Amino acid sequence: MKYVPNALTITRILVTPLLLVLLLSNTPAGYTWALGLFVFASISDYLDGKLARRYKVGTNLGQYLDPFADKILVLGTFIALIFVLPDLVPVWAVVLIAVRDVAVTVLRSWAKMSGRTLRTMRMAKLKTTVQLTFLILTLLLLALSTIPGKFGRSISEFLHGDILFWMLVLVVVVTVATGVVYFTRVKDLIEVKVDPNEY
Repeated sequence: MKYVPNALTITRILVTPLLLVLLLSNTPAGYTWALGLFVFASISDYLDGKLARRYKVGTNLGQYLDPFADKILVLGTFIALIFVLPDLVPVWAVVLIAVRDVAVTVLRSWAKMSGRTLRTMRMAKLKTTVQLTFLILTLLLLALSTIPGKFGRSISEFLHGDILFWMLVLVVVVTVATGVVYFTRVKDLIEVKVDPNEY
């Protein structure tokens, strides 16, 4: 059990490149497999942290790899969607998400180098939830849009419509807001030592 959380995290890292290749293939089978792999990776993200806490087998390697794996998965998928769905996922949205993640990572690294820990906020965990939910929904709709006939066309229209775009805007707002809160509340958060696996 000691090695299971890290094994799940490493598996998530290894799966991500295959997921991106399948997504960029622009084929019905590729979209479907990419959706399946993303759901698998999202579940592994939940399980590795839960198992590490439940069985108290967290390691320094796991604390580094888990957020690293999350960023590869989420940012990689968002970047791929720029090419697959350019009218839904604009470059500026992905840049804002990436800048926020890099900034908080730098802040967390600075705290660790100072011998302290940056506390994980519940709002930041909400950020991860909304990102994964949006990406799973988008990949699901993308796979369904390849079904021939009226159903597939209806899904495609929704996929390229305003509702999903404004959902993305909400994801960006939540993501950036959590980054701003980290920097504005850094004095309150920096001294408290908690599980840093998710942010």
